[in-house]
Amino acid sequence: MSKAVKSMMIDDLRAQLGDRRDLLVLDTSKMDAFSDNRLRLEMQKKGVTLFAVKNSLARVALKKNEIETDGDVFAGPSVLAWGCEDIVALAREMVSQAKKIEKLEIKGGSVDGQLVDSKGVDAISKGPSRLELIGQISGLLLSPGRRLSGALLGPGGYLAGQIKAISEPEEGGDAA
Repeated sequence: MSKAVKSMMIDDLRAQLGDRRDLLVLDTSKMDAFSDNRLRLEMQKKGVTLFAVKNSLARVALKKNEIETDGDVFAGPSVLAWGCEDIVALAREMVSQAKKIEKLEIKGGSVDGQLVDSKGVDAISKGPSRLELIGQISGLLLSPGRRLSGALLGPGGYLAGQIKAISEPEEGGDAA
């Protein structure tokens, strides 16, 4: 393959990736053609892109996008997967697919440009998603305010209840 062709392939991969720094590396070489095609169609419906790459070209393209490529992740046949709302959703989807399709292997991935192995991808799939984390942080931020308003409203509500209790028998007593 000439340098011009390699350069065009690297540029194409970088253009497809854009500014993404979260992706997974899979090995689909042991799958039969029907299973592979079914997986690709299913992932396409869910907004996940699967892209078979030559490891040497992938390393060059990913390094230019400031993504680590050291380690055993880029050994053997590789398919890059990216998409979904965040890396957790992508990892969950690929782990569930790997459980369904025994011949699909998750070799690792990149989270914000840092390389993780297959065990790391499995751990990521079990963690909270971006939206869940935002919800947890919002709850933590609102908790002190909620407690403060409860503390301020508590004595006032107690006092209002006592005044109401005192005034009700008098109203009932006047009628009798």
